[in-house]
Amino acid sequence: MSTKKDRSTDEIRRSAERMKRARSEPGVSPLRGLGAFGIIGWSVAVPTVGGAFLGLWLNKVAPQNFSWPIALILGGVVVGGMISWNWIGKEGPDQKGDKR
Repeated sequence: MSTKKDRSTDEIRRSAERMKRARSEPGVSPLRGLGAFGIIGWSVAVPTVGGAFLGLWLNKVAPQNFSWPIALILGGVVVGGMISWNWIGKEGPDQKGDKR
């Protein structure tokens, strides 16, 4: 009977170690990829749309020979791309030093 108790104790200990390991080292979630697409999309969309609206306002206030909305839309895409690039650099797969 003592061997039965020893086995169940060992099983409980191993199970607790597996649970502790799973909590401390979570796997990559598929939802993380969807979240990354969302963050990157918003990082580009918000400055682009903001540039378009600012450009429309500037066309009324300070008209020029060029189109403010087009210039600021392109500027918004560039700014959004830089924000996204920075975010990917921080959250990329080699953040823990493992190169894949």
